[in-house]
Amino acid sequence: MDSEEFPRQFARTRRFTLGVPAQFTVSPDGERVLFRRTASGSDPRGLLWLHENGRERPLVDPPHPAAGMSGYATDQAVRTAVWAVEGALWTVRTDGGAPPRRVPAAGPVTAPRLSPDGTLIAYVTGGALHVVGTDGTDDRPVAVPESADVTYGLPDHTAVESIGRTRGYWWSPDSGTLLVARVDTSAVQRRYLSDPANPLEPPRPIRYPAAGTSNAVTTLLLVTAGGEHIPVSLPSTADTEPAAHPAWADPAFEYLIAAAWGSAGPVVSLQTRDQRTVWTGAVDPATGGFDVLFRATDPHWVHFPPGAPLHTDAGTAVTPHDIGDVRRIRIGSTPSPAGLQVREVLGAVGERILFTASEDPTETHVWSYAPGSGFVRLTDEPGVHTAAAGGGTVVVDSRTAAGQTVTVLREDGPCGRIAVLAEEPRVRPAPVHLVVGERELRTRLHLPSWYAAGSGGLPVLLSPYAGPGMQVVTRARMWYTAVCQWFAEQGFAVLATDGRGTPGRGIAWQRAVIGDRLGPVLDDQIDALHAVSGRYDCLDLDKVAIRGWSFGGYLAAGAVLLRPDVFRAAVAGAPPTDRRLYDTYWEERFLGHPDFQPEGYERSSLLPHAHRLTRPLLLVHGLADDNVAPAHTLLLSAALLAAGRPHSVLPLSRAGHRVSAEGVADNLLLLELDFLKKSLNI
Repeated sequence: MDSEEFPRQFARTRRFTLGVPAQFTVSPDGERVLFRRTASGSDPRGLLWLHENGRERPLVDPPHPAAGMSGYATDQAVRTAVWAVEGALWTVRTDGGAPPRRVPAAGPVTAPRLSPDGTLIAYVTGGALHVVGTDGTDDRPVAVPESADVTYGLPDHTAVESIGRTRGYWWSPDSGTLLVARVDTSAVQRRYLSDPANPLEPPRPIRYPAAGTSNAVTTLLLVTAGGEHIPVSLPSTADTEPAAHPAWADPAFEYLIAAAWGSAGPVVSLQTRDQRTVWTGAVDPATGGFDVLFRATDPHWVHFPPGAPLHTDAGTAVTPHDIGDVRRIRIGSTPSPAGLQVREVLGAVGERILFTASEDPTETHVWSYAPGSGFVRLTDEPGVHTAAAGGGTVVVDSRTAAGQTVTVLREDGPCGRIAVLAEEPRVRPAPVHLVVGERELRTRLHLPSWYAAGSGGLPVLLSPYAGPGMQVVTRARMWYTAVCQWFAEQGFAVLATDGRGTPGRGIAWQRAVIGDRLGPVLDDQIDALHAVSGRYDCLDLDKVAIRGWSFGGYLAAGAVLLRPDVFRAAVAGAPPTDRRLYDTYWEERFLGHPDFQPEGYERSSLLPHAHRLTRPLLLVHGLADDNVAPAHTLLLSAALLAAGRPHSVLPLSRAGHRVSAEGVADNLLLLELDFLKKSLNI
């Protein structure tokens, strides 16, 4: 059966990510589209591709040592691309047939970026920022760290993992200067990751800012290509009145949430430690002075959609503009339409602005705005869409119930497609989308393809994520919808529900978990279960289990601890069991500072409830996980042992937070299935 082959396919294709085109860059004239994609749905080597005149071709052939990229950058004209593979620096012209060329570097290369004019490459090695000619000449360090705890040109942990800022430097449009982040982690807690399966290998230290502890200190400086430094005079604290939260307020600007250097010059956005204030300001390239452009405050936290703020070529600002319960933006003085939840600002071409937004939380569509034409929705089919643009060309990346398509649009209509080479899942997801309960919970129900109505009850498996970082109930076919269908084919009715705290449902919905990361989320899962069982009598409520990973793993473990009357078994993967051990940005947003507001952390921790376990629980954790530390699972296991509560622990040697390796990801699915069937007496 195809369903028997699914776990192997799932691992072999790395969750169906191989062969998927990504990171689209459109040239300013709209004639060329660069993108990254592996050679096939089973080949892991990342290649750079060019789509031009309706055809696509690889700029790097698979046998070449330059194959294997995970990202790239281009000059302004998209005539040259640069990337790193295993520490080596490579470049290629996009307008000719010449093969990639290796550029000599001072050491293992990370974060290479071309100057806008294409004559220089900046890169980081050993924490130092270097600049070298595209032809490989005149390599020189322009910012050298003063100690092992300092880096130039790289983002810190919180920026990457929580804020979503992946860059640490930005070129000026004239290619003469860089805006550079200096990160000092000396005050950040040091953690150690080791491989117990290889006791000869020393532990690896990492800097991790847990809730209530010190963050990295990020400052900015302007660095000329010749090495001259001008410090940026960033404000240290906000001078606004603190919000009405007597327990804790911290007005220190500790987070650099966004930066760019475009038509308005260098523009940066700073957020306070308590996240209630954001200042966006312009940096004077000559003096490093900081001039505030606008300020935003909120009694809970200021939300900035990815891509904002943005300035068009004429200087029109695109800024957040939340009104009531709706995440909106303002383009100049024009607000986005009422009722439209803005997800991301994608960019601007001239005065035309692209962004994504939702009217229905299960769908995300591409919108454009331009003076004269106003707001126009560019996508129609239910699904999750995004886009990239240049000149008169828009590349629309669409994920719908049928799968993924990438369409190249010109002003007169579609002019081609970029191939998606991902393998088709051996099981085809066929979810029923439901809106249930008083809170209109968005839910997916997967039933076995072979199931006939009236043929008996089915054990129920909840497979949610339910955290603030993502939705899983959308009109898009994703890897996790295929996993849900595979479990359904094994004889389960599978439910996934996006409850309170998940994005896409408005401001109040996201803030419903302030002070309690678990209670409202668990209540929504149970409410959805009961509501769906009222419509589908095939759900056997005497045999209900739950599985999840990361926040979903936390929810799964919490479900059997707190509601054993509902849940008979759980598989909890990489669960953050003690919220004090997770990072500052996420935890303090919802729970405040643990020294001043400990009650939220106590309420949201699983450890105090260990003595309540009466149901089978399988804890799974990758021992190389640097996001959710293995200590989370070990602490819960220790508390369960101390309380005399039987449970199972599956440690995954050499596995990180994302488990995708062949022999691990596939067998883990089979082990989960076996555990669930035995626990439910199926």
